[in-house]
Amino acid sequence: MMGVKTVTIFADNASRGLPSVLGQYYLMDASSGEPLALIEGTVLTRWRTAAASALASDYLSRGDSERLLMVGSGSLAPHLIRAHTAIRPVREVRVWSRDPNNAEALARRLTAPGLDISPTEDLEASAAWADIISCATLSEAPLIRGGWLKPGVHLDLVGAFRADMRESDDAAMARARLFVDTRAGALSEAGDILLAIEAGAITEDAITTDLFALTSGAAAGRGDKGEITLFKSVGAALEDLAAACLVYKRCNAS
Repeated sequence: MMGVKTVTIFADNASRGLPSVLGQYYLMDASSGEPLALIEGTVLTRWRTAAASALASDYLSRGDSERLLMVGSGSLAPHLIRAHTAIRPVREVRVWSRDPNNAEALARRLTAPGLDISPTEDLEASAAWADIISCATLSEAPLIRGGWLKPGVHLDLVGAFRADMRESDDAAMARARLFVDTRAGALSEAGDILLAIEAGAITEDAITTDLFALTSGAAAGRGDKGEITLFKSVGAALEDLAAACLVYKRCNAS
């Protein structure tokens, strides 16, 4: 199969009651070009982004991780929380947002049996408390500081999708073993990495490996329980295609 994703960004859409970012995914038969499905691209992107983070976490976070800090309360946050709790025995989740009201609303909405979800306004203390930290923000300045991180934590950086944006500081990048979804994407779009390289905190060689090598067994993931791991994603076309194929197959199987 093959596919094409189109994305439009209209900053004024909020005044119309519409999302600023809208997308569509067009799935086709790769041998004939026959159209197979037109899928709502915004939802598909959220699904595949959270799934990629969970896949990386399965190789990189500690198997006994019970505490999750979600930094950000936007549209991706609930998907990331569900994805991480699906692959680790998470019992407690804290949600931090620049707007505490948004963090509180998200925590209320995601109540689940056996899972304690609460808002927090203390980002430093919560970062030091967490076993997994997932960030999905539009921050242009570091939110997570390397000095806050405890041994063994896994840091999942999903937001900051431009070269001038970042969610972590140089110390966090320097302390962690660094993994990416794709090396080419990370070195052209990931501000967390590019700005740390520019500052001299790390070099390109600090990138241990990408998601393909990690999942294929060509490269090892977490080394020991005390290691700090960091996964930086910027998105990849292959992730969209894999998600679209899965949606198509499941729809046709029902």
